[in-house]
Amino acid sequence: MNPAEIRITAEPIDTSRCKFVVSEPVHPGGVRRFASPDDASGSALAEAIFAIPGADVAEVIVSGNLVTVVKRGPEPWPAVGKAVGQAIRTALGGDRPAVAPKPAAPGTPGADDDGLYERVADLFEGQVNPMVARHGGRVELIDVQDAVVMVRMAGGCQGCGMADVTLRQGIEAMLQQHLPEVKGVVDITDHAAGSNPYFAAAKK
Repeated sequence: MNPAEIRITAEPIDTSRCKFVVSEPVHPGGVRRFASPDDASGSALAEAIFAIPGADVAEVIVSGNLVTVVKRGPEPWPAVGKAVGQAIRTALGGDRPAVAPKPAAPGTPGADDDGLYERVADLFEGQVNPMVARHGGRVELIDVQDAVVMVRMAGGCQGCGMADVTLRQGIEAMLQQHLPEVKGVVDITDHAAGSNPYFAAAKK
């Protein structure tokens, strides 16, 4: 794979989180969540992202062609994003595995969140998003921390007055039914960023 041909789009979620959409699959086999440089050992992509100077990376989540990076450092995303993009290209073009297979977790702290993240991601892909897609929307799973699921509404759900109803009655109810260990759902969408952009775009 020629690294120069890989296209990467950065979509900042907030000052500490940014999602990178990659034109090539990064980790087709489910979800890997790295919560420290130790976790990243053996996975060239995560190692390189944790090593970015000034970013103080706290977490890297890789799923399919998405790489979500959580940082603590004050450097803005335009500066950090270039280094993340370079890390992704180098890892995908290198000889070492970009994302190594997940080792068996011996009951370490945070392992529960990792397993829960994977099960929530499967539920979102299999049931939640097909449901909201009928309304032109999409719900993105951002993270799971201490059994609390963080989501962002996209498409027709962003800025929609029914988004909170969808979240509370639809998504929360579905999670409680299938994954009772989930303690809650937090919506981090910037609903002020336009009034129902999906329908506005559809009028073109």
